[in-house]
Amino acid sequence: MRLVKFSARVLVLLFFAAIGSAQAEEQIYTGFFNNKAASGFDVVAYFSEQKPVEGSSKFTLEYKGAEWYFSTQENLMLFKESPEKYAPQYGGYCAWAMARNKTAPGNAPFWTIYKNKLYLNYDQSVVDTWRADKDAFIKKADQHWAKMEKE
Repeated sequence: MRLVKFSARVLVLLFFAAIGSAQAEEQIYTGFFNNKAASGFDVVAYFSEQKPVEGSSKFTLEYKGAEWYFSTQENLMLFKESPEKYAPQYGGYCAWAMARNKTAPGNAPFWTIYKNKLYLNYDQSVVDTWRADKDAFIKKADQHWAKMEKE
């Protein structure tokens, strides 16, 4: 019985390690069980409404292997015309984690627009830490992201 429990734990750990490894290689963070960029939030709305707005399945677009959701047709068209303007930096991974050469989920409610770029973070405490020294974190994150994109 002990061997069965041990084996099951090992399999679960290996499963999550494999998912984590595969996820870390993705250009766009989508989570483990879906293909939604920015957790299905409308990335254009961060710029136009200055808040997170949930996207709709009526207005979707595939970009870099992920499904992007928008709250309006107009926002979908704006993104389609210039995705690099609206897509979150570092593929939607947490900006602070990327500065530390790690990947962690970027979560839609924890965001910043800085120098016309969208950055997502893991939670409020991470946002607060990141905002305190954005320029230094961005410099480091840009370096790590460039390496990650090459792999």
